Amino acid sequence: MHTDRERCVRAVRSKDARFDGWFFTAVLTTGIYCRPSCPAVPPKPENMVFQPSAAACQQAGFRACKRCRPDTSPGSPEWNQRADLVARAMRLIADGVVDREGVPGLAARLGYSTRQVERQLAAELGAGPLALARAQRAQTARLLIETTELPMADVAFAAGFASVRTFNDTVREVFALAPGELRARVPRKDTPAGPTTPGTLALRLPFRAPLNPDNLFGHLAATAVPGVEEWRDGAFRRTLRLPYGHGVVALTPNPDHIGCRLTLSDLRDLTVAISRCRRMLDLDADPVAVDDQLRTDPLLAPLVDKAPGRRVPRTVDEAEFAVRAVLGQQVSTAAARTHAARLVTAHGDPVDDPEGGLTHLFPAPEALAELDPESLAMPRIRRTTFTTLVRELAAGTLRLGAESDWPEARARLLALPGFGPWTTDVIAMRALGDPDAFLPTDLGIRRAAQELGLPSTPAALTARAAAWRPWRAYAVQYLWATDSHPINFLPV
Repeated sequence: MHTDRERCVRAVRSKDARFDGWFFTAVLTTGIYCRPSCPAVPPKPENMVFQPSAAACQQAGFRACKRCRPDTSPGSPEWNQRADLVARAMRLIADGVVDREGVPGLAARLGYSTRQVERQLAAELGAGPLALARAQRAQTARLLIETTELPMADVAFAAGFASVRTFNDTVREVFALAPGELRARVPRKDTPAGPTTPGTLALRLPFRAPLNPDNLFGHLAATAVPGVEEWRDGAFRRTLRLPYGHGVVALTPNPDHIGCRLTLSDLRDLTVAISRCRRMLDLDADPVAVDDQLRTDPLLAPLVDKAPGRRVPRTVDEAEFAVRAVLGQQVSTAAARTHAARLVTAHGDPVDDPEGGLTHLFPAPEALAELDPESLAMPRIRRTTFTTLVRELAAGTLRLGAESDWPEARARLLALPGFGPWTTDVIAMRALGDPDAFLPTDLGIRRAAQELGLPSTPAALTARAAAWRPWRAYAVQYLWATDSHPINFLPV
């Protein structure tokens, strides 16, 4: 979008928050860069330069605006709409791969050469993978500086910097303030309420409005696996398996942000944990674009107008969700939770949760690949489906992470025994994050379609849904919401 100068100028002049994260405005006369909704008086158009990323602004020598804090904008929805090289690279960078494995590790996961990855990112985003990862580290550092009392050395390493000196230099360059000055600027009364558990961080996760939390948190709570997930005191809580350790997160819906309380065994996992929570709650979506498209169908429009801003509930662990999708084949939500809870008790890694009832991490594919198939209380055909899936995941021949190529992953899933269109599409929608995944054979979708006067046969409904593309996964949420199932209601 940053190449459409006229549209960008209009967005800046109107202070349109919908475009925060889509592009950034670098101001030639002041040397700062802002989000489109910056409350300051807009600069003259001839003094504006538009960039596709904060990293590109920083690489060009601009520093972040102290008023609108562009580095805290919601992420660009662009990377959740696509499965090409650049989008997959951006999802991996957000997941901390460059910090852990370097650019060669990023390229290896994508199946391209380092040079090709660097060239394509620079061409589209104005910055290479190192600059993009550096911008992310700076944002994490600012978050820790302003919301915790951690010593600066701990902040530096938790944010992913290799040395305190690099941390200090980067913070000064990006924010035009030393780390200590950044912390001193934040009134203590404006920081989130201090957590009572040692090692816990209280954060705010921004999103583009509107956001309807009913089906989002309702779905996560209604399908919660005992020991791994729970709804407690108005928050969805779950355990997290992370690169350096584990964590527990509590996510609370608020009118203008999602409250996030993270307890981590290793602070180096902070960036990854935030990225995965944002992805699970679909916080980087563009609800205005989605809803505008779905409103073009006169039968869907009333559903959208009644409760705009529905998100697609996703996952923090793609392999975990694939396993749970198989456990949920042709059984009720309660039965699927029971099957999953048995696996957790028998094969999950124990964790300590002093604030609630979480007891385990969901079992890794490697642990599930070693279990005795006869111990699974399910039909033989589904048992074969389950064991085949976990073997493929454990061996790495089936990859469902942030780097997944969606068409390739779909093809590999469909080739597995017991995987039909429903299971493949629900994994594509909630694990891979494909915004256009559709479930025309789902019983709830067919029932909703019939009640609304939409075609109810899978072929006819798929043909009608072509007009909803590329947002059919969001149409699924609106159709599901016509039912009285607990997944559609915010728990009380």
